[in-house]
Amino acid sequence: MTIQLPDFKGGLRAYDPRPEPLALTTGSPFTSRTVFSAAHVVADPYADVSPDSPAAVDWDATLAFRRHLWSHGLGVAEAMDTAQRGMGLDWAGAAELIRRSAAEAKAVGGRIACGVGTDQIAAGSLVEVRAAYEEQLTLVEESGAQAILMASRALAAAASGPEDYLEVYGHLLRQAAEPVVLHWLGPMFDPALEGYWGSSDLDTATDTFLEVIAAHPDKVEGIKVSLLDAQREIDIRRRLPQGVRCYTGDDFNYPELIAGDEQGFSHALLGIFDPLGPLAAEAVRVLDTGNTAGFRALLDPTVDLSRHLFQTPTRFYKTGVVFLAWLAGHQSHFTMVGGLQSARSLPHFARAYELADGLGLFPDPKLAEERMKNLLALYGVAQ
Repeated sequence: MTIQLPDFKGGLRAYDPRPEPLALTTGSPFTSRTVFSAAHVVADPYADVSPDSPAAVDWDATLAFRRHLWSHGLGVAEAMDTAQRGMGLDWAGAAELIRRSAAEAKAVGGRIACGVGTDQIAAGSLVEVRAAYEEQLTLVEESGAQAILMASRALAAAASGPEDYLEVYGHLLRQAAEPVVLHWLGPMFDPALEGYWGSSDLDTATDTFLEVIAAHPDKVEGIKVSLLDAQREIDIRRRLPQGVRCYTGDDFNYPELIAGDEQGFSHALLGIFDPLGPLAAEAVRVLDTGNTAGFRALLDPTVDLSRHLFQTPTRFYKTGVVFLAWLAGHQSHFTMVGGLQSARSLPHFARAYELADGLGLFPDPKLAEERMKNLLALYGVAQ
């Protein structure tokens, strides 16, 4: 059946949905790469809340989605940017999410790492920022999850230069019970992080970032780089101390970065693997066999979808991620915490549907088509 989709010129175009999904199955654990998917949260659509209210989360659906990712061999990166930290999910909600997901991971044998930030304070002195980090680090470690030290809006506002970042991160790494992942999130994902590591010059910021790692290589298991700059990630990767992993957070260039080159490769911690989970897992298992060409053949075609979802303003990519989860049947509604379902346009949704359907991402293409038509009808588009 043909569906009429709105284009970006104010008109409609005909699209013939794919009749069958891509055939994918669960399989053995990965051997060549460590792969995390940052995971979204499912809102409670029946809660009487406003965009400014604390998030109302559907915990059953949220945890079911994490079991879906674990079933395909992916690790879950919890309470990260993809879970709307600072964009609908406050620290109280994130803390509950960490506790519940870590317990679920333990129950099913899934791998989990959780974000540690400072979002219980809007701003503060360096001492207050450090204390906020410490509170969250304690919770994550007590949950049994690996810690991911996230970039902090409050630290970006309080720091006067690179030395403040060196002091705060050095203190946290010294007291961390286990090696952590350091996360550098660029301002395209969060404008409040402009000038992170003490400089808007990326070369200078990179030097400070690497100085933190070099001073504590035994406490840094890996880094996650989310700058959407493939060459810079490669350059950083090549300068890491022996044994420190690079997890790509580049949702524009991930196939080439994961595949790597003669000097190394990146592991993965990606928001785009939320909708791509089963396909990404299949691709990594092909890579495990040494078949780089087969890996690229599976994953390269997904880049158009990822670049679409993460287009400027990039921080609203979560809307597309949750939209695709709804179409794929992972949740019964298209509602987001903070009302963020309104953050993208109807033509944007239409193109996301078309690209995802073309890849065969929807387990039930007919359900996805019906839900897309329902959304179109809500916007007044007759079929």
